[in-house]
Amino acid sequence: MPPAMSMAVRRPTPNPERHTRLTRLSVVRMRRSVNPLVWLLLALLLPAAVQAEDAAPAPAVQKFYVEDIKAAMQAHIAATVDADGVFHLKDDKTGEMLALRFVKIHDPVRRIDASTYFACTDFAVVAESEKLYDIDFWMRPENGKLVIYDTKVHKEPRHSLLYGWYKQPRYTFVKDRVVSLY
Repeated sequence: MPPAMSMAVRRPTPNPERHTRLTRLSVVRMRRSVNPLVWLLLALLLPAAVQAEDAAPAPAVQKFYVEDIKAAMQAHIAATVDADGVFHLKDDKTGEMLALRFVKIHDPVRRIDASTYFACTDFAVVAESEKLYDIDFWMRPENGKLVIYDTKVHKEPRHSLLYGWYKQPRYTFVKDRVVSLY
């Protein structure tokens, strides 16, 4: 037979009963070889170690209230507007740069989870105060204060002959998750 065509060597099939017996024997030998004093110390110290771990204080989670959320929003808007008081925002859906004036923060503002806060606002188009955008802001704590980390156009102005200007939603919320409408 040529050297390249060697035959595979078959391993004997293991005997599960023999393996189990050997495992039991090694555990019994180990128990006998460990000093009974060591077992006693382990039995006494292990519950104390577990209890000490459970008793460790959890890190304090800083809570922010309605006033804190609104103050963070006011500070963000004041820091973001230009010299004329215009808030510039790129529309994430259309790509258009919006020039807006702050109108109000909607109630209620809220906490979504332990590290996420939310506020909804109204902004009017510059020189067209009847055209309102509903802008949503998400915040999280950083260094003891709330910082805006995401901004989205929630509702855009649309015109109807019957109703005039109204706000058309782009998304809704399902269990505090954004769900696109179109």
